[in-house]
Amino acid sequence: MQDSFVHKGKRKILIEYLRNNLGIVDENVLQAMNVIPRHLFIESIFEDYAYEDRAFPILAQQTISHPSTVAEQSELLQVTTGDKILEIGTGCGYQTAVLVEMGAHVYTIERQKDLYDFASKKLRELNCRPKFQIFGDGFEGLPTFAPFDKVIVTCGAETLPVELLKQLKIGGIMVIPLGKTDEQILYRLTKISEREIETEEIGPCKFVPMLNKTNS
Repeated sequence: MQDSFVHKGKRKILIEYLRNNLGIVDENVLQAMNVIPRHLFIESIFEDYAYEDRAFPILAQQTISHPSTVAEQSELLQVTTGDKILEIGTGCGYQTAVLVEMGAHVYTIERQKDLYDFASKKLRELNCRPKFQIFGDGFEGLPTFAPFDKVIVTCGAETLPVELLKQLKIGGIMVIPLGKTDEQILYRLTKISEREIETEEIGPCKFVPMLNKTNS
């Protein structure tokens, strides 16, 4: 698949939808999503629908998130150029690519080997390079590289992963879905101090479950 004028036109329509219908106002988010070709991260049979606000199945029985979800999580992170961001759940690499395009230094973990391999290849092809990419257990985070300015979790954890919170710097932001599969709520957490967390409940959401250990 190539990135044609038709694809670019559909992306512009999607961006206007995100801006005008869903209230996404962060131009950095919108600009990045206008650049990154989402259709290249999904199977060719879904290519015609890639710029609709829909999730699609990807490898390892996972899904690529709705564009609205990617936009919302990215906006909630309040990304600035040079931010050091820990991403839990690389998936097919689309969210990773958006964050890199926004100027972030992304450290990303994926527990599914098929997805890790796919995302690694796809991001290389697009010359979109995260700072560090690894096949590993997201619950462990990346303590060697901590602290992080921001943490984004693209899968739903039943309870807050304490290890990830430890790796967030004071003043840092974590965006994470929490709760059982049918009861997930998206939260933005701001780490005020080692003992104080400011919690914002954003609203109901639906993500694949966050699981520990790797799956090769």
